[in-house]
Parts: sequence; C-alpha cells; structure tokens
Amino acid sequence: RASAGRRLPQRTAMLCLCAFLSLLHARAEPIRYSVAEEGESGSVVANVAEDAGLSPAQLSARGARLLSEDGRQHFRLDRASGRLVVGERLDREELCGQSATCTLPFELLLSNPVQFFRVEVAVEDINDHAPAFPEEWVNLKILETSNPGSRFPLEGARDLDVGSNGIQAYNIVPENKYFTVSYRSRINDDRYVELILEQPLDREEQAEMDFTLIAVDGGSPPRSGTTQIHIVVLDVNDNAPIFSQELYVGEVLENAPKGSVVLRIVATDSDAGVNGDISYQFSQAGGQSHSAFTIDPTSGEIKLTKPLDFEAAENYELRVRATDGGGLSAICKVLVEVVDVNDNAPELVVSSFSSPLPENALPGTVVALFTVRDQDSGANGKISCALEDQLSFSLRPTYKNYFELVTVSALDREETARYILTVTAADAGSPPLTTTQTFTVDISDVNDNAPVFNQTSYTMYVRENNVPTVLVGTITATDADVGPNAKVTYSLLPAHPAGQPSCSCISVNSETGDVFVLRPLDYEQVRQIEVLVSASDAGSPPLSANVTIRLVVVDENDNAPLVLYPSQESSPSSSELVPVSAEAGYLITKVVAVDADSGQNSWLSYHLLRATDPGLFVVGAQSGEVRLRRLVTERDAMKQNLIVVVRDNGKPPLSATAALSALMLSDFSDVRLTHSSLATEDDSSSLTTYLIISLVFVSLLFLVSTAAFITCKVCKRKELKDGHVLYGASNLQSSLADATATGTLPHAYCYEISLTTGSGNSEFKFLKPIVPNLAISLSLRENSKALEVFHLPIRVGGVGCFLWIARRIQQQKWYLNKI
Repeated sequence: RASAGRRLPQRTAMLCLCAFLSLLHARAEPIRYSVAEEGESGSVVANVAEDAGLSPAQLSARGARLLSEDGRQHFRLDRASGRLVVGERLDREELCGQSATCTLPFELLLSNPVQFFRVEVAVEDINDHAPAFPEEWVNLKILETSNPGSRFPLEGARDLDVGSNGIQAYNIVPENKYFTVSYRSRINDDRYVELILEQPLDREEQAEMDFTLIAVDGGSPPRSGTTQIHIVVLDVNDNAPIFSQELYVGEVLENAPKGSVVLRIVATDSDAGVNGDISYQFSQAGGQSHSAFTIDPTSGEIKLTKPLDFEAAENYELRVRATDGGGLSAICKVLVEVVDVNDNAPELVVSSFSSPLPENALPGTVVALFTVRDQDSGANGKISCALEDQLSFSLRPTYKNYFELVTVSALDREETARYILTVTAADAGSPPLTTTQTFTVDISDVNDNAPVFNQTSYTMYVRENNVPTVLVGTITATDADVGPNAKVTYSLLPAHPAGQPSCSCISVNSETGDVFVLRPLDYEQVRQIEVLVSASDAGSPPLSANVTIRLVVVDENDNAPLVLYPSQESSPSSSELVPVSAEAGYLITKVVAVDADSGQNSWLSYHLLRATDPGLFVVGAQSGEVRLRRLVTERDAMKQNLIVVVRDNGKPPLSATAALSALMLSDFSDVRLTHSSLATEDDSSSLTTYLIISLVFVSLLFLVSTAAFITCKVCKRKELKDGHVLYGASNLQSSLADATATGTLPHAYCYEISLTTGSGNSEFKFLKPIVPNLAISLSLRENSKALEVFHLPIRVGGVGCFLWIARRIQQQKWYLNKI
C-alpha cells in the first residue's frame, strides 16, 4: 500500500501533464454512458471508439488506455473492437452509498499525438436489496390511560437501494382496531414510522397484543421486510397490597446460624407490572430493636443476622411494611419466639501428649492424657468419648472425666509412619453436640530392617582389553528405615566362606554402588568373574544383605588365526606330491587353523592369496581344503608355491598366512636330470651349498670305501675268485615307504623305490592307495633309509667306486631338490 501511495501522486502528475499538453486536443463535453449495477465482468458498455471518432486501429496505434483518479480499473478498453467493457463487478451501494446519482469518471488517453477524452459512466440502481429492520422483535409498553391519537415512533426499515427501489409503504398484518401505521417525511426529507392509537386501551380486556409490521419497496418485483410488534398494556396503580395474615408467628432455635430463615411473609397486589411489584421492609413503629433480623425486600423472607441467645431474649416483636410500585402500602405484625436448645458443645482439654513414639514401644504405652467437660447440665452435660477407627490405639477412662490414649499393639514405622487419631466427645443432648480432638502421633524409626537389593543377582558385561577403572554397572539397595538407619554403604566380601580375598580387578563405590573394573581383562584367560557384595546400613547394630555380581567378559577380536597345518616353523616347508594325471577337484592338502577368540570372532574363512599359477588351485572358504581347479598341463611348472590367507570374522578382521608347495610328478621313477636342469630349478646359492657339502661327503666316503675295499679284498680273496658281485640277485632289496604319519595327501599311498646301477636310472613305482582318505607326505630327509636300496656293483680299484658313489649322490640330491 505504501508503494501504491507513492505511485498515485506520480500518476496524477503525469495525468495533469498530459492534460495540459493536450488541452487543445481535448473534447469539451465528456462522453457519458450508463450501466446497470451487478453487471458481470466483460459485459459491453458501449463502443467508445465510435463515440470518440476513432477507429480501432487508431486505438492500437496510439496506445490508447484508460486512466482513473482513484487508480481502480472498473472498466477495460478492448483495443481490437474499440468497446468499453466492465472490468469488475459493480456494486452501486459499495461505490456511491445512498447517493441519488452514481457516476464513475475516467479518461481515455492516446499518444502520438497526446489526446484524451473524458468519459463518465453512470451506475444505475437495481432492486437488489430488500428492506431490513434493525430488530426482528419490538416491544412497546403503553399505559391503558393513553388517549386516542397518541403516536409511538418506531425504528424504520432500511433499504440500500435508492429512488423507486427504496421503501414506499408500511402495512400492519393482521389489521386491528387499536393501531394504524404512519409513514411520512420530516426535516431533511427524513422519513419516520409511527404507530397511531385509534381507540382507548383496556388492560383488563386485553393486556397484550401482537402483529407484524411490513415494509415494501417500489422495485419490480417489489421486496419486503418484516418485524414483530409486541404491545404490552400497562396497568394503572389503583390497588394497595394486602397481607395474607394479620399476625405472623415464627420460632427459631437459639443456635440457628447466621442467615437462617425465620419465616416468610406474603402480600399480594391485584395490579400488574410495576404497580403490582411489592417490596418489604421493617417498620420503625415498634419500639423493640430488629438488628438481629433482616428481610429480603423481594421474597419477604426474614433471616437472622447473628445467632440468638435464649438466655438474653425469649421472643422478638417486629413490624413489616409492604409497598407496591405506585407507592401504596400495608403493615403487619411479626412475632419471633426463641427456642432453647443444647447449644454448648463438650470441651476437651489435653494435659499431656507424647510424640514421636518409638516403633518398638510396648503395648499399653500412654500417648496422651486429657479431660472433657460441658457447660450444659443434665442430659446435655453428660459426655461420652470415642476413638475413630483405630486398631493400634484405644481410650482408657481413669478418674471422672479423664481419659488416657494408649497403644494396644506393636507399631511398625515402615508400615505406618504417622497416625492421625481423632477423639470425639459427645453429650447426651437432643440433638447431641460433639467436639473432636486430633492427635498426630509420629513413629520414630528403629533399625529393624536390613537393606534390600533391587535384584536377586546382578549380571554385568565388560569388553576385554577394557580401559582401567571402567564403569560396568551400578547396584542399588534400599533400606525401609530412615535417617542413619537407612544410609547404605557397599563393600566387597570374600567370594568363599574360607575368607579368601575378593577379586582385585573389581571395585565397588561404597556410596553410590558403582561397579568398576580396575585393570584390563583378557577373555582368553578369564571369561567370567563372580564377586559377593555386601550392603550395610548405619544403624546400631548395623544390618546387612549380600548379593552376587557376575561379571561377564565379552570377547573382542584381538587374536589372529593360528595355522596348525601345514607347520610354518619348519624350514624348508614340506611339499605335497600331486600326480599330473589328477582330475579337477583333486584334494592336495587341507589348511588347518584355529582362533583363540569366540563367537563370530573365531569364524574362519580361507582364501588363496598368491600362487605360482592361481588358476590351477582353489581353496574352500570354509573347509580350507586346497584342490585342483582344473587338469594339470605340460605348461604348468613342476613346483607350485601357494600362500593361503586365513581370515576371521571380527571387526576389524585379523588374518594369518600359510605357505605350502606342491610337486607335479608324472613318473616318480624318472630321476635323470643334468646339472644344468637342476640349476634352472633351484636357486644358485642353494645348489652351490649342496654341491660343496656333497663333495666333502663324497671325499670322506671315498677314503672310507677305499679302506674298506682293500680290507675286504685281503680278507676275502677266495670269495673274489668265485664271483664278481658283492650281493646276489636274491639280495636285491625293495622297501615300502609309508608316509601316513606326515603330509596331507587325501589317501594313504605306499611307494616302492628300487634304485639300480645298470644305466643310472632310478625306478619310482606309484602304487594304488592302501588306506583311503589318509594324508601322506614323503620326506626323503626323514625316511631316506626306507626309500633307498642300493645294489652296489663290484668295481676293481678305488676310482670306479668313487665314480659310482658320486653318481648315486648326485641323483639322490636332484630328487631331494625336486621334492
């Protein structure tokens, strides 16, 4: 709105500037149109282009637009047709109110050159509003003594329409002989509606009458509005009040409270309305004071303003005046008699009272001593006492009107800490009066309750490798006593009756009961700890209770898997023998590992980390079995090195690796290889070391063999003449090497090794398994005696023996390297 307010002066200035510049081009007379109100938006008013002498093309070319002083666009200009159309709904009553004429001026402004035309549109009224009275119901009170011709003005109806559409006449329905309606104009053309009384009224004949006043406008069709007229004929005060009795007698108890109704007097008046409204008040004609009484001016009820005393006055004489609304009155006499009653209640006087009372007080302990008395005499002064609904206390009469309040049973503060005892003293009056006395007896605490834990046992959890002094839980014990007797302290007790010290790794806060673990724990060493905790109060003597705390150590993944097989400590590691004819899925070995953790932290999985030919092997993820993925081909290396990783299921997971090797053998009897082939298979450093050792060993063996040979030749010259061999064919030995105790092959195999000296070849026969599913491994280093049988030929001379031994050592060393 602020921005709109700033734009309005700018728009007005622009309009004034345009008007000044185009003054010579302005039309003197405005173009006038008329349109009925409530027209729909878009309805055509007229063709303003034709009336202005312009064509629609000129309107568009010269940028014609409408401008109004108030900024509201009640109309729109259709440039294409030159028509003036209604821009928004027009409500004449909203735009011009009750004005006789309603004109909306605006300007048609054109540019190049600047020219404007003044346009005025008169909004014509339609009969769209019905007359409406300000009130739906009108009440008139008229005295029955009113003269005919009296006028009674009324609030007329209002019609928002003007002219002939406004109100034209008023009518009374149904017509009656008492009233007519007049509708006339007065000063400033203001119209008034009046009721005219045609003949005298008689309240006794007709006290009330009703009719409808109708206002009709001049529209087509006409509209109307109604209001209901209710006439009340007022009576004239021509009757004085009359009492129903000349003398009123009432009785009141002397102990009646303030505000009690003594009696009610009644006077009637045959008049109606104000003349029949009666008010009551005391008359000062009597000499006796009436300050103890009050009278309700409307109902005639006489009430007490203060309690009465029979001993002070036995009766009261009052006079009451009744006056109607017209000023007529009457007087009556009232006699109030005071009735004596038992108005003195018993009195209870306490002589001694003991509180608090210890809960271990013995039955019969005196709590209070009191006496009762009553100022009345006779039956009204005879008193009885009673103790209300108490099983732990009773009243015991002593001397005359003295009573003792004593205990009759054991007390328990934890069950009831406070007793509110009500003693009632009642006299024998009619009705009896009573007095109550309340004794509040507090029970003091005695340490008779031991602490009680909120649980029968506690189970707490702590993760292993915890930080020192970690809080693992809280124990809570409550004591039903109060004060020092309820203050609980906690302490650790020996776990066994023998008095062994409690666990040094657990501590309990003596005040709060917080349980701490003092040092890191290892799940693999300690999985559960039980301690005994005592809760003691501060009473004298103190009472206590014990509870067991079970501390459960929760495992964490802090142990890596441990490979049991194949052993990773032996160097070099053993090799698995695999025939090249083995099918896919052939079990080579099985990796066995364990994890010291528990739960999912000990769930192990096996994966092939690295291999000489990764596509040749597969490892069972759950079993750890190493099998052939495919058939062995000629292109595959004879020796395959594998590394298997074993991983647990912890977060984060820990792992270990197992290194193993496999030899791919096609014929175990073919051991002929040259030194050059050995060099390509083995490391140069290892081969050199083996060769040096072999040469030293051969040299020593040559010397020993030469000495043995010379000795045998000298001692057994005769046997040398009979034959050329040291051992016959029957002495040829063969040996079976059973390797079921070592290795990881899937079946137990027997190998027969026969090494001959004929051509330098060795035969290694591959036999069928003798025990299915039993792992074996050959180790020539450990079972060399079981694997070899040498058939030594007889050579004459030490050189031949040396050469034969050297060749056999070379063959044996090559086979060791292949394995």
